[in-house]
Amino acid sequence: MQQFNFPTNLLYGQGSLAQACSRIKEFGYKNPLLVTDKTLVKIGLINQVIAELKNNNIEVVIFDDTHPNPIEQDCIDGAKFYQEHNCDAIIAVGGGSPMDAAKGIMVLATHTGPLAKYDDAIGGDKLITNALPPLIAIPTTAGTGSEVGRAGVIIIKETNAKTIIFHPTMMPILSVLEPKLTIDLPPHITAATGIDAFTHSLEAYFSPIFHPMAQGIAIEGMKLCLDNLETAIMDGHNISAREKMLLASSMGATAFQKGLGMIHSIAHPLSSECGLHHGLANALMLPACIRFLASQNLTSQQNKCMQEIQDLFIQRGMAKDNLADSCQAYFEKLGIKFELKNHGVAENQLELLAGKALQDGCHQTNMLPMTKESFLTVIRSAF
Repeated sequence: MQQFNFPTNLLYGQGSLAQACSRIKEFGYKNPLLVTDKTLVKIGLINQVIAELKNNNIEVVIFDDTHPNPIEQDCIDGAKFYQEHNCDAIIAVGGGSPMDAAKGIMVLATHTGPLAKYDDAIGGDKLITNALPPLIAIPTTAGTGSEVGRAGVIIIKETNAKTIIFHPTMMPILSVLEPKLTIDLPPHITAATGIDAFTHSLEAYFSPIFHPMAQGIAIEGMKLCLDNLETAIMDGHNISAREKMLLASSMGATAFQKGLGMIHSIAHPLSSECGLHHGLANALMLPACIRFLASQNLTSQQNKCMQEIQDLFIQRGMAKDNLADSCQAYFEKLGIKFELKNHGVAENQLELLAGKALQDGCHQTNMLPMTKESFLTVIRSAF
C-alpha cells in the first residue's frame, strides 16, 4: 500500500495575477501581510501586485525585510509585524526567499519560538498544532517552486545551517504563475533559478522513493527546462518561455515530494557558509555529483535513470559523452562559470562544507548513501 500527496490550486499564464486578486477578495481577507524583499520594492515590481490588489479594494501591509537566503530573524520580525497589524492572511511575492520566509512567519505568528524546535529533521512538525495563516504565493522567479511546497528553508541563527520547517498546512492555498512578473529578471538570475528547477526534477528522478506521479512530472519538468531556459535567458520578454519556466519550476518542486539528494545537501551550506545563490550552488555542484554517482557500482535501474536523462540531451542534439558532461556543457552555454574557487569559496572551507552537507537531510533520499568523506571528495572535485 502506498500513499501519494499532490499540491495546491495553481493559476497559470497571462492574467493570473488579476484573477488571483479577485479570488483573494472572494476569500474575504481584510488585512493581508505582503511578504517580499527590498529589491522588488526598489525596482517597482511589487507595485504591479499592489495595483491589482487595490483594484479589488484590498489594502495590504508590507514586510520587506527578507534576506536573499532567509534567516531566522526574518521570520521573527515578520511574525511580530503580522501580529502588530492584526493581519489575517499572508501574500508572499518574490523568489524562494520571501516565500520561504513567509512560511516561517506563518509558524511564529501562531506558535512560540524558537524556530529551531520546528526543524523537520527532529520531528518538529508535530509541534505545529495551531491553525496557520492562509498563504497565497506569487513567484517572481522560475526556480525554487516554493509556491507548491509545504516547507520553508530557513538559516537558523544558532547553527548557521539551512533548516527545513515543514507542515502539510504550510502549503499555499493559491499559487499564481504570472509570466509578466518574471520578464525583467536579469539573465544570470534567470539562469541560476532555471537550473534550480532542473536540479529539483533531476534529483527527484534519481530518488529511490516510490512516487510514479512525481517521477512522470520530473521528466516533463526537465524537458521544459531544456526547451525553454536558454530562450528565457536570451529573450527575457518571451512570454511563452517565461510561462514554461514557471511551470517547470512548480513541476520540479512537485516532483521532489520523492525527495532530493546530495546536490542540495552541498548547495545548502554553500549558501549559508559562503553566500552563494542557491541556484548557482546547484549548478556548480550538479556535474560533479553526477560524475561521482556514475563512478560508483550502480544498479541497472540507477544506470537506466541516468541514461533516460542523457537521452533528453541526445534527442535535442545537446549531448556530450556522458550525462555529467552534457549538463556541464549546457550550463556553461547558459553562462555558468565553473569551479567553486571562482565564486569566493576558500579551500579551507571544504571540510566544513562536507560536514554540513552530511548533516543536511536532503541526501537521505540520494541515489546512494553518502559519508563525510564522499562529500569531501565531490566538493574537492568541484573546487
